[in-house]
This record gives sequence, structure tokens and C-alpha cells, in this order.
Amino acid sequence: MQKVRTVVYYKDYFFNFYEEQSLKVKKKLIWTIDLIEQMEQIPKEYFKHIEGTDGLFEIRVQQGNDIFRIFSFFDEGKLIVVANGFQKKSQKTPKQEIERALKIKKEYESEK
Repeated sequence: MQKVRTVVYYKDYFFNFYEEQSLKVKKKLIWTIDLIEQMEQIPKEYFKHIEGTDGLFEIRVQQGNDIFRIFSFFDEGKLIVVANGFQKKSQKTPKQEIERALKIKKEYESEK
């Protein structure tokens, strides 16, 4: 399938999270990221803007009863930069996780 956009990983933030996951979760994470690269219109169940943030998005992954979120943001239109990820254990996304992702986004932008 043709790529519509490109996903890149900023530093080790995502990989540190990825390494801690089971094989099933790793496969689902990669499957979801591939989907985001290939679909013209990404369904909200997989990719959603986080309200109240300046351009922060979450990649949404569910494996069985486990829910995972990977923060990301756009750079230069079709480039999605992946920041940190975490396992979601409550209804609301924890504020400190969003703040961490925003800090990573600032770090990325200042290094560009």
C-alpha cells in the first residue's frame, strides 16, 4: 500500500515504552502506526487531536482490555513525529503524560 504520510520516532521516548510491551502489544502498535501512514482519512478511534493542546495528537491502540496511547505531532505537513507512549489505566489521559509529550514536542522544535 502507498504511504500517505510518514511516521518518524523522536529520540528513544517511544522505543523505551515499546520495549516494555508484550509481543502482541508490539504487533498491534506497529499495525496501528502502519495504518496511520497508509490511510487518507484516519478514523478517530486510531488517531485523535488532544483538546486544549497546541497540535498534540494521540495514536490510540487497544489490545484486548488494555488501552495504550502514543503521543505525536505533525511536522512539515505529512510528517508525524512520535513522542512518548503509556498504558492508559483511567478514563482521562493523565495530565503529567500530556505535559511530558508537550515538553518533548518543544524539545523537538528547538532542535530543528
